[in-house]
Amino acid sequence: MRVQFVYPSFSRHAADHPELTAYVPCEEYLGPPSLGMACVAGATPGDVEVGLVDDRVERFDPERHVADLYALSVFTPNATRAFEISADLRARGRKVVMGGIFPTLVPEVAREHADAIVVGEGEPVWRRLLDDFESGSLKPSYSAEPGSLEHLAPPRIELYLDVEKPHLRPDDYPVQLSRGCPLTCDACVLPGSMGKKLRLVPMPTVMHTVRALARAGKLLSLTEDTSFFGFSGARAHFRAFLEEVPRVEGARISYVGISMPVVHKLDKTLFAAARDAGIRMFYLVCGFDEITRRAFGSGDPEAMRRAEACIARCHDEGIEPYTSLMVGNDGDDPGVVDRILEFCERTRLEKSEFTIFTPYPGTPAWHRLLAEGRILDRNWAHYNDANVVFRPKQMTPDELLDGYLRLWRDFYRSRRHLEGKVHEDRTIQF
Repeated sequence: MRVQFVYPSFSRHAADHPELTAYVPCEEYLGPPSLGMACVAGATPGDVEVGLVDDRVERFDPERHVADLYALSVFTPNATRAFEISADLRARGRKVVMGGIFPTLVPEVAREHADAIVVGEGEPVWRRLLDDFESGSLKPSYSAEPGSLEHLAPPRIELYLDVEKPHLRPDDYPVQLSRGCPLTCDACVLPGSMGKKLRLVPMPTVMHTVRALARAGKLLSLTEDTSFFGFSGARAHFRAFLEEVPRVEGARISYVGISMPVVHKLDKTLFAAARDAGIRMFYLVCGFDEITRRAFGSGDPEAMRRAEACIARCHDEGIEPYTSLMVGNDGDDPGVVDRILEFCERTRLEKSEFTIFTPYPGTPAWHRLLAEGRILDRNWAHYNDANVVFRPKQMTPDELLDGYLRLWRDFYRSRRHLEGKVHEDRTIQF
């Protein structure tokens, strides 16, 4: 039997707003396909042949990529393309299973477009699903509660490496230290998709991925800031990881995801350990926490002071803060754009990306705005942080979109020097 994993393509900022390319002197970041596919492939029996198609790199062709079963990894921005691929395959009499964030959080939508969906993590149910498929008794839905990761198989990273193209290859590849999160950030999908208990990936499994990426000469990244949390052993686990990475020849880290409240809580020894492990950049996500929501949304002086202190601390500790700055929160008044731009200049930020608040389906924000009648758009391709899909509280949709575009334009107006940088130093998510 052959299983074909497919990562459907989706649009980013510059694709939806081509004018960005005229005034952003940077190159577009290409992240890796979903780690979930590599993890599920690692849990696949050895007698099952597997392949992967990254639809962003090579457009999926049902005639070329022939398999017995197709497994699509779906999150909101690529759901529209996933449904197109699935409809084409099913019209040809082929079986499709969908897993990932979107089927987990809105199963009632995904179920209409697949022969089977996986709700939650795929590894616990994958073998049962394959057995049912082979016996002709595939069920419409499979689900399991988030469980122990003690016996988690290493993700098959080579599936990613095998589909790279010389002109299109991911800038880095993910390393997962934990799953789940007990916090309730209103627009975050993590607790809903991976559970509210923070579970640690065993260090041998983590380091297996690190060594595989190092052998291939690839950068690795850590996207969530849950590694810095002071509970469930997460921070000690992260320290152990930082100690292990320098022992792997060729291992290099591109960035670690973090937020301003976490930066303020880090002690100097953890900053030093991060630098010693080769971390030179924090992916500093703003707009979800109280510091940045109050600082930029209403101009709260104390919150603004703390936001500026966070950037200063990153600079002082020798780790570049690459910021992701969001507009469109309910607390954002019409002055939010000016406040963000002035903040960027005062703190001497070199690179930044700008996003629009997006109520992803299944999150607390989605349910709240749905109840308030403020969801305006259900074209899932527009749920990519680059479009206004809801009615803002203190401005019109057009005002929010114009403000978002002005952030990109005015921030990079004085940063044309980035054109002369090498790819790694001028790459951003847009």
